[in-house]
Amino acid sequence: MGCTLADVTLPSLGESVTEGIITQWFKKVGDVVARDEPLFEVSTDKVDSEMPSPAAGVLVEILAGEGDTVKTGARVAVIDEKADPGTIAPAPSESSPAPAPPPVASAATAPALSRPLDESPNGVVVSPVVRRILNDGGVEAAAVQGTGPGGAITRRDAERAVAPGPSEEVVVSLSNGRRRMGQHMSVSSQSTPHGFVAVEVDGAIFGKLETLGRVTRDGEPISDEMVVSLAAVRALAEFEFLNATYSGDEFVLHRTVNLGVVRAIADDGMLVPVVHAAAGLTLRALARRINELDGRLSSRQLTTDDLMGGTFTVAGAPSEHVLWATPIIIQPEVAILSMGAVRLVPVVNVSGGSPSIEVGRRLVLGLSFDHRVCEPVGAANYLERVAELLAGMDLESER
Repeated sequence: MGCTLADVTLPSLGESVTEGIITQWFKKVGDVVARDEPLFEVSTDKVDSEMPSPAAGVLVEILAGEGDTVKTGARVAVIDEKADPGTIAPAPSESSPAPAPPPVASAATAPALSRPLDESPNGVVVSPVVRRILNDGGVEAAAVQGTGPGGAITRRDAERAVAPGPSEEVVVSLSNGRRRMGQHMSVSSQSTPHGFVAVEVDGAIFGKLETLGRVTRDGEPISDEMVVSLAAVRALAEFEFLNATYSGDEFVLHRTVNLGVVRAIADDGMLVPVVHAAAGLTLRALARRINELDGRLSSRQLTTDDLMGGTFTVAGAPSEHVLWATPIIIQPEVAILSMGAVRLVPVVNVSGGSPSIEVGRRLVLGLSFDHRVCEPVGAANYLERVAELLAGMDLESER
C-alpha cells in the first residue's frame, strides 16, 4: 500500500513574507477534514488568512499550536487520507482520564467524508481568496477551468469566471505625447521640492460676467480661466519671485510675464501654449490671444515659439465639478496656479451683528510652488492678492 499521510505545510503568503503566526485551528486531532476546507488561520504583518486543507481525510497530528510562529514551507499538521473517522483520538491531557476504546466503525455507522467545498474539475486545492470570489459571483468551482499548476484555479481564473463582461487585459502603448509628458512630469516631481496651498475665494465677478455677457466687444469668448489668468498675471508684479525659472543652482526673475495655459490633448497628454508678454494686457486682449492659441492648437498649427519661453502657468478647472487640483510645476518654472470650478454655494453674511445665508459664488485657487523660492505663507499671500484683484476687476472697461 502507498503512503496515506499528507503533510500540511504553511504555503507562501506573498512576496517578502517568510513566516506567519498560527492564530486558530478550526479542527482538532481526530476530526474529519475535506479538501479545501478551512483548516487553520495564520496571521502575518500584512494580512490574516484562512488556510485550506490540501487533502481529505482525518487530521492525525498538529505540529504547530496556536500562537506558534512558523516559517513558510514548514510542516504544521498531518492528514491521513485513508484513516477511518473516529479511530484517531486527541492525545489526553495529564489531568484527564484515559479515553475509552473507540467503537469500531462500520459502513452503517461511520460518517462519510465531506465533499470538498470548492473542488475544481481536477480535484485541486482552491484558495480562500478564489473561493470567496467564486462564491460572491455565484459560480461553482467545478465549472471553472483552472490554468494554474496541475489545473489549479488561480485568482485570475476566478476573476474571469465571475466577470460580467470582457475580462482580458488590454495592453495600451503610450503615445509619444503622453510619454514626453510623463517624462517631463517625472523629472519635475523628482527634482523640485513641491509645495501646495489652496484658498477659497469670492467668485462674484463671474456673476457680473454672465450679466454683461461672456464675450468681448470684439466678439471674443471669455472663459472663467481667462478672468483668473488676468488677475494672476497682475498679482505677479508684487510677487515677482513666482515669475521665475531655474537654471542650475540659480533662479532667474523675469520682468516679462510669459503666461502658459494648460491644454489637454485628446488621447495624447497635454500641451502648454504660451501668451508672451502677458503683463499689461486687458481682458479683451488676453482673451483674443488665448483664443488664437486655442484655434491653432485645434488645427494643429502651433509653432515651436507658441510652446516655448513660459515663466508662469495657469491650469483651468478640468471639469465643472472639480473643487481643486494639485498640478505639477512645468519645468523650469517655479510655480503653477490651478483653479477649481466656480460653484453656487450657501454663503454666510453678517450684517449688523446678525448672520444670514444667501447664495454666492465661490471657487478654490491653488498654487503648486517650488520650496526653494517660496514658502506656504508667501504662496497664500499671492493667492489672496489674486482674489483681491478678481473682486476689484472692472469688467465693463476690461471687455
